[in-house]
Amino acid sequence: MTLQISDKFIWDFWHFEEAGRQHLFFLQADRAIGNPDLRHWNVSIGHAVSSDLRDWTPLGTVFGPSAGPAWDDYTTWTGSVIKAEGGYHLFYTGTSRAENGMRQRIGHAVAASIDGPWTRVGTGLALDLDERFYEEHAEGRWHDRALRDPWVLPEKIDGMYHMFFTARRNDGPLYERGVIGHAVSPDLMQWEATAPVYEGGHYGQLEVPQVFEREGRWYCVFCNVAPHWSDQMRAEHDGGVSGTHYLVADHPLGPWQPAPGFLDGDIPCRRYAGKILRDPVTGKDSLMAFEDTGVDGQFVGRICDPIPLRLENGLYRVDDLLARE
Repeated sequence: MTLQISDKFIWDFWHFEEAGRQHLFFLQADRAIGNPDLRHWNVSIGHAVSSDLRDWTPLGTVFGPSAGPAWDDYTTWTGSVIKAEGGYHLFYTGTSRAENGMRQRIGHAVAASIDGPWTRVGTGLALDLDERFYEEHAEGRWHDRALRDPWVLPEKIDGMYHMFFTARRNDGPLYERGVIGHAVSPDLMQWEATAPVYEGGHYGQLEVPQVFEREGRWYCVFCNVAPHWSDQMRAEHDGGVSGTHYLVADHPLGPWQPAPGFLDGDIPCRRYAGKILRDPVTGKDSLMAFEDTGVDGQFVGRICDPIPLRLENGLYRVDDLLARE
């Protein structure tokens, strides 16, 4: 069945559940652009609903880049949605045309209903880069400034809201600088960056984090591609794969470490930017991801149905047979 829209490429997504209604917000671009690699620069955010994570009703475009010159007038990329402080909050990634999309920042919009409309809080800017902890963009070092994919927990911990995001530390070997960044807020409006909760050492970047707890253990799902693994990780994993994996910790603020192996990866990449979601049909955890490279070698651009997972001894495993159906 999958979530697909005939005239659009679909990729990164985030989930929100309320009263038995499953919501996906996702990045989308018109297929009329031709080359799917151009989708990142022709992007808006779509919304679809379902009761079972399988049969979807698309609700159209709900958010996009600012109309005039602004910090987010070029792209609005991946984020998360929570309900807190009397309303609904969308946190997202933005870039500007003035900087050719090279410097990412994190934005904030609010709504009275999960169905919108979404309104930026002020200029929308919630968090900019703090060079005490995170790498700034410099020509020839990394391809962009990594400050994106905010994942905000809906419940406070120690009186604060916590945001996790894709970032890079500002020291160490190039392909070991990928970290999970961290920021805190007392009210979702004023954010302060802190040191990363996962300090890196394994990958050049960890994209699209999702942080959650199961059975007293914490998980941080992420995705990346084999060329962005450290030399040691590639050597230990036969050159690496591209797809979705996760970190584990006993506390959401760490220390975090990569789980053994790799949850769902392949060369070429078949699925990417996965999320671990509770399947309302089975009541068990499942993996959903967007379909990347098809059997014809072309970009697919749709979101797969839930793939069953097993959680054994605190570690997830995909059923390989079902995963390849």
